[in-house]
Amino acid sequence: MKRITLFIGIFLNILLFAQEASTYTSVTNVPDYAVLKTKMKLDDAVTKADVPPEYPGGKEVFKRTFAEKMDVIDVKTNKINTTVYFIVEKTGYVRYVTAISDNKQHAQAAEVAIRRMFIKWKPATINGEPVRYLYSFPLTLKKY
Repeated sequence: MKRITLFIGIFLNILLFAQEASTYTSVTNVPDYAVLKTKMKLDDAVTKADVPPEYPGGKEVFKRTFAEKMDVIDVKTNKINTTVYFIVEKTGYVRYVTAISDNKQHAQAAEVAIRRMFIKWKPATINGEPVRYLYSFPLTLKKY
């Protein structure tokens, strides 16, 4: 009976550990995955981590710097939705910048703005180890 109890205890611990590891979702759950896999190397990239990547100075500094680096484009519609994706590598550098939008000009301007922000990020970590992180940055441009 003790052996059965020990076996069940070990088995349940293995199951619990496996569930904990699966909380770091793979990039296949990203809505634009079909397009992204053709434009960037997504091997070992995650979308959640213990500590997400951080731009030096924080998210607000990232947004302000992005706005400064983005070129002004002529908008013919009332609203443009764009999502910019990029990989923050284990080293902290940004690679594979891709923007998906209903407006090609806005997507290109967003990609260029991210590339102009050549600065090393603090990489994402899982269990204290740096990981490749797929960062998504949604943008909405409204005409006033």
